[in-house]
Amino acid sequence: MAKVYEFLANGFEEVEALAPVDILRRGGVEVKTISVTGNHLVESSHGVTIKADLLFEEISNFSDVDLLMLPGGMPGSKNLNEHEGVRKALKEQFESGKRVAAICAAPLVLASVGLLKGKKATIYPGMESYLGDDAEYTGALVQEDGNVTTGGGPAASFPYAYKLLSYFIPQEKVEEIQKGMIYDRLISSK
Repeated sequence: MAKVYEFLANGFEEVEALAPVDILRRGGVEVKTISVTGNHLVESSHGVTIKADLLFEEISNFSDVDLLMLPGGMPGSKNLNEHEGVRKALKEQFESGKRVAAICAAPLVLASVGLLKGKKATIYPGMESYLGDDAEYTGALVQEDGNVTTGGGPAASFPYAYKLLSYFIPQEKVEEIQKGMIYDRLISSK
C-alpha cells in the first residue's frame, strides 16, 4: 500500500488539506496528517481546528513515504516554509526521486527549497513571483512535471487529489471514485 504524509501548519487551507486526504484514502492509500506545530491540534486559516494523526517529532525518517504533500493557505504555507524539518524532508524526498506535491500558496515552499528549478509549476494566481526565475509558471489548475505536482488553489483540490491518486492506483479505479463522488457531474456542468 502506498504511503502519503501531509504536513499541516497553523493557517492551512481546509479544502486543500482535507479533500486530498479524503480522496487518497478512498483509493486505499495510507495517508497520515503530520502536525509541525508541536501539538496534534492544528488551526486552519478560517478557524477550523483538526487533530493531526502524528507530530513531526514522532517520525524518525521519511524513507518509506511515497509522497509528501503540502496544503496551501496563509499563513500556513509561510509556516511550513519556516520549518527546517519539513524543508529537509521535502529535499530528501525529491532527491531520492520520490513524489512531492503542493497546492495554492504552498508551491512557494518547493521553490524556496530549490525543487522547482527547470520545472513547470502552478501556484495561486498573483503569487507567481514566489516561484522564482527558475520555474515556468503555467497557470494550470494542476501541473505535473516529473516527480513534482502543483495545484493552483481551492478549486483545484479535487483534480489535484485525483491526479495524486492516479500515481498509486489504476486510472479506471480513479474514475470509479470520481463517479462515486459525482465529480463527473461537476465537470459536465461547465
